[in-house]
Amino acid sequence: MSEPTTVDNITIQIAYALPDSYFLQSYQVEPGTIIQNAILQSGILEQYKEIDLRSNSVGIFSRLAKLTDVLQDGDRIEIYRPLLADPKEIRRKRAEQQKQELDAQKAQEKQQRAEAKALAKKQA
Repeated sequence: MSEPTTVDNITIQIAYALPDSYFLQSYQVEPGTIIQNAILQSGILEQYKEIDLRSNSVGIFSRLAKLTDVLQDGDRIEIYRPLLADPKEIRRKRAEQQKQELDAQKAQEKQQRAEAKALAKKQA
């Protein structure tokens, strides 16, 4: 008769970053645990009500992952917050603002040159 085998749990971490704080906790889970189950078992969803696994993306060490991906020993699950603004739109607006500032500076310099020229003409 064979003795029952014991399965060693694996250690994982769950991370969730906010603008002014972060959550990082280690957990022991059974081998074969999927990301979704580890998140549910951790209790983080009760602590951070804004997390919605239907809309928040998740990853393992900065690589996007699926909720159904099986965890490996040492994995760090990262729960990503939705972007507040489109990075392309932010860059476009910043470039537009810089162009407006440059145009305003050029117009001011042109005005100053015209005034200096008029003053020189008046004095001559």
